[in-house]
Amino acid sequence: MSPQEKSTPPAVWGSLEGIAYGGDYNPEQWPVSTRLEDLELMREAGVTFLSVGIFSWGLLEPTEGEYDFGWLDEVLDNLAKSGIKVALATATAAPPAWLVRKHPEILPVTADGTVLGPGSRRHYTPSSAVYRRYATGITKRLAERYKDHPALALWHVDNELGCHVSEFYGDEDAAAFRVWLERRYGSIEALNASWGTAFWSQHYASFEEILPPRVAPSTLNPGQQLDFQRFSSWSLMDYYRTLLEVLREVTPGVPATTNLMVSSATKSMDYFDWAKDLDVIANDHYLVAADPERQIELAFSADLTRGVAGGDPWILMEHSTSAVNWQPRNQPKMPGEMLRNSLAHVARGADAVMFFQWRQSFAGSEKFHSAMVPHGGRETRVFQEVVGLGSALQKLAPVKGSRVESRVAIVFDYEAWWASEIDSKPSTDVKYLDLLRDFHRSLFLRGVSVDFVHPSASLDGYDLVLVCTLYNVTDAAAAGIGSAARAGATVLVSYFSGIVDERDHVRLGGYPGAFRDLLGVRVEEFHPLLAGSTVKLSDGGVGRVWSEHVHAAGAEVVSTFTEYPLEGIPALTRRPVGTGTAWYLATFPDRDAIEALVDRLLEESGVAAVAGADQGVELTRRRNADGTSFVFAINHSRADATVRVAGTELLSGERFSGTVPAGAVAVVAED
Repeated sequence: MSPQEKSTPPAVWGSLEGIAYGGDYNPEQWPVSTRLEDLELMREAGVTFLSVGIFSWGLLEPTEGEYDFGWLDEVLDNLAKSGIKVALATATAAPPAWLVRKHPEILPVTADGTVLGPGSRRHYTPSSAVYRRYATGITKRLAERYKDHPALALWHVDNELGCHVSEFYGDEDAAAFRVWLERRYGSIEALNASWGTAFWSQHYASFEEILPPRVAPSTLNPGQQLDFQRFSSWSLMDYYRTLLEVLREVTPGVPATTNLMVSSATKSMDYFDWAKDLDVIANDHYLVAADPERQIELAFSADLTRGVAGGDPWILMEHSTSAVNWQPRNQPKMPGEMLRNSLAHVARGADAVMFFQWRQSFAGSEKFHSAMVPHGGRETRVFQEVVGLGSALQKLAPVKGSRVESRVAIVFDYEAWWASEIDSKPSTDVKYLDLLRDFHRSLFLRGVSVDFVHPSASLDGYDLVLVCTLYNVTDAAAAGIGSAARAGATVLVSYFSGIVDERDHVRLGGYPGAFRDLLGVRVEEFHPLLAGSTVKLSDGGVGRVWSEHVHAAGAEVVSTFTEYPLEGIPALTRRPVGTGTAWYLATFPDRDAIEALVDRLLEESGVAAVAGADQGVELTRRRNADGTSFVFAINHSRADATVRVAGTELLSGERFSGTVPAGAVAVVAED
């Protein structure tokens, strides 16, 4: 029986009180005396939830078939006595040295044939039958030993799957790719038709002739590249399912997850596809210190994580208390920033806040990565802020289980991200996330909450729907977007959307093929702009990156290009559809033009901000099923700010005064 056929175990939230708090705990790095001190410090900080054993395989099984669980028994027993619940890891994220020495064939191979060696982590390919056999072995040992342990609340399967290496090109990966393709297409003729192999004499006579898209003399087949991206995402998830099946067999009542890396930089895994096999969504997120608007990127990633979770509460499995160790210049977080970061994730749906890691390592690659307990120990700003955060989260217990309220949807598709950036496109400057992130930024600054939704998801209940660079789209998804407009939503579709189907085949008859009839436009030819070039628009705006020869075929022309060779050609159109409207945007507006456009779209759709507030305040609302609601107001500015909302401020327990001090957070239970 496959994992998908087994009954779904109960959610982890029943085992955790309030907003869970803790981090990645690595007691194997420390002597017993330090572990005992940890328990005291955890009580002081208010820790309730820890991930344990993520990189411990080499100590749990120091030589093949010889096990040492004594230290882990002691740790889990002590945590249970302290009332701390555990996400117990399968310990498979880094193969032990003896396994690599005995089976070097498990090592990953890159597109150019380089074999990636040990000495780091994640040095295995998920397609390796040998690695799967050993990984399921240690997983079963752990499950059988700790299945009834009172600390166990969740299985943490492997760790950050796809981190560092997400595509694998070795011979065993090639064989697995062929099996996946045969299962997908059924016949080699169907694959040839999908990949368009009549071009460049690429026709295949059998699946055995197919290889991964390794380094080649020129550009590779786009269909092959897109399918390899799909396969690569699937293969990592299939490896997860292999371990999950063992856990389901031994502990059918214990939920399981793996920590995703949802951010604006993680491209290779289709997390919407993964979500159906995760009992709860868990995510790791790290700020880019050099980004002056890093709080907006955090909001983007948290909103996307909530989208992957289908709106359900999720776990922030890792973030940092201060500096990381892997950026070019690792600056610490400013005073109060860790609290703002943590509560921003809670505001956007997280019901657990966790860090990497509990105690800062004294050796190894991440010894300068910040932790809940720094090298300086208890008498540090970071630890005092950790204690303060623990206290704050305890006061937010009423928020647990509520959901973020939003009337705006941004359609998001990993496959469109992959396909739109594969070789041989009209412009290398067209990046899937760029326009999408600018719209999200504009809505963030206005205090308007956003849900990210997959193209196949229902758009019912959304008043404004943004479809940005949805290059490839199925007929069904395009129809769903059209239905949203006809049902009353304001829908905006951007350039380079609806161009091809799911096979990366151009929809003939004029662009944007899948959305032509909905939008009432027909695009004759693309006119991508040269690097650094802009084009003026008749409404005073400026376009970047892209322009095109648009014909209005039933749509109202809102603005036009004003410069040769597209002078007078529509740049922005609007068409009433049913009880809603469908807008088409034929360029990438500059920031000022996006602000003006967003104002128009919000006014037309009737979407308003969560609350009134001064500039620099991040606003989000979470609402319970019984109608009670909580407004999070996070002041990112260096001046006190006014927020126009009435109720009880949960962190202080007092009536909200209407003022959020500089750098502070207010969480208001609304009247």
